[in-house]
Amino acid sequence: MKMLINVAESVVSDALRGMAACHPELTVDVENRVIVRRDAPVADKVALVSGGGSGHEPLHGGFVGRGMLDAACPGEVFTSPVPDQMVRAAAAVDSGKGVLFVVKNYTGDVLNFDMAAELAEDEGIQVAKVLVNDDAAVTDSLYTAGRRGTGATLFVEKIAGAAAEEGMPLERVEAIARRVNELSRSFGVALSACSTPAKGGPTFDLPPGELELGVGIHGEPGRERRAMMTSREIADYAVHVVLEDLPPDNPVLVLVNGMGATPQLELYGFAAEVHRVLGERRIAVARTLVGNYVTSLDMAGASVTLCQVDEELLRLWDAPVRTAGLRWGC
Repeated sequence: MKMLINVAESVVSDALRGMAACHPELTVDVENRVIVRRDAPVADKVALVSGGGSGHEPLHGGFVGRGMLDAACPGEVFTSPVPDQMVRAAAAVDSGKGVLFVVKNYTGDVLNFDMAAELAEDEGIQVAKVLVNDDAAVTDSLYTAGRRGTGATLFVEKIAGAAAEEGMPLERVEAIARRVNELSRSFGVALSACSTPAKGGPTFDLPPGELELGVGIHGEPGRERRAMMTSREIADYAVHVVLEDLPPDNPVLVLVNGMGATPQLELYGFAAEVHRVLGERRIAVARTLVGNYVTSLDMAGASVTLCQVDEELLRLWDAPVRTAGLRWGC
């Protein structure tokens, strides 16, 4: 495999050095692996901290900034960050109004964020946690007990981040984050395997002419493998699975997310099919976001995330955001 890297051992550090060089609005601690918005701690504001294994960019470091996260902790590729990173991040951004940890439901992330919350509270930092577990594809997998955390992480970080920016108290920001997670479901499809720098090749075997329905963002197995399907057929399948688990009563936010190696041309064609299916189900679409936001290194494929929204959640979604990976209204 050809990769644009120096050596596998320095991939994360090299990427962090690049973020530091390109984004002066961020403070990037390369040695301790913590990314913080430069104006942190923001007075009288609840702080949001998230993190996870690298390889899913722009999640999470690309979502640090006004209107989203106050800090992010990148781990090694597909490996949870450690509690020391999370405590350091919480201390850097806490204004005295408390810190919300946004945690994807993977065993390492859950254990390490739980430990970090205890350590931070020992240092006098008030911490709340929200678990993101939106993947409708499978229950229990190689990495999780229960549903995996995937595309809804973006919705939680954006909407809860806007609530915090408005000055809402920790309990309210936490409640909004939990609500967004409960109202969101996702489903992913892989057309090719991803390749980690350490392995230097595909992490799993996906024969030519086949796809994986319900794949996880680390390449975990999904529901089944099938012969290659059309964009229309994949949209029919994916949206059906999501709506089985989340019958919407309100308009929905739609995220059509690329896994890292799928071009915009294909993603927008897929988005058209997703809109077609929702239209046939008479489900109103409030907003749509299309692009590579929760990726899996160089995997080809896509995921669909739907989130039911009311007036408050839609207002918070539309609120200004300025990060490396997502920005509008600023």
